[in-house]
Amino acid sequence: MSKYFVHESSFIDQPCEIGENTKIWHFSHIMSNAVIGKDCIIAQNVFIASGVILGDYVKVQNNVSIYFGVICEDEVFLGPSMVFTNVINPRSFIERKDEFKQTVVKRGASIGANTTIICGNTIGRYTLVGAGSVVTKDTPDFSFVYGVPAKQTGWVCKCSEKLVFENKLARCTSCGSEYEMTGDTVVKERERC
Repeated sequence: MSKYFVHESSFIDQPCEIGENTKIWHFSHIMSNAVIGKDCIIAQNVFIASGVILGDYVKVQNNVSIYFGVICEDEVFLGPSMVFTNVINPRSFIERKDEFKQTVVKRGASIGANTTIICGNTIGRYTLVGAGSVVTKDTPDFSFVYGVPAKQTGWVCKCSEKLVFENKLARCTSCGSEYEMTGDTVVKERERC
């Protein structure tokens, strides 16, 4: 008996690694040598290429293709129909498989529906990317970015609520987590007593 669920309409090419309690729904295709952690949800019509790594508790919504070079750490959310690219300058008549760039989505980041992530970038921990954005550069941890191209417009808590900093400190009005800003771009969760 399998330790994970696969809908009968989906294809899983072997060998691949799929963690316990992961659910793979309708019309999805997981290629060989993909790694998917435990307790993930792979919605319908999802393609996961060979060499992709998804951590634990990752949620991939409908109509997402995840290409070679993408690494998603634990607790990442990939919204419906969002897109990862894998080559900067594609041409159908030039093979550029040796030019694929790595894209990393750090722990807890959420990427909104219909967003495009240009390859070679890192999405910071707990970053929230607004729907329909085009991410063309790295994003800081706990940042809120949106637009075309995506620009940082604020900071968010782990729980995704907006953070307001005063004197380099912020307290989430929703969950009570406290944050400290170091410099102009680095945000870290404060140690609790």
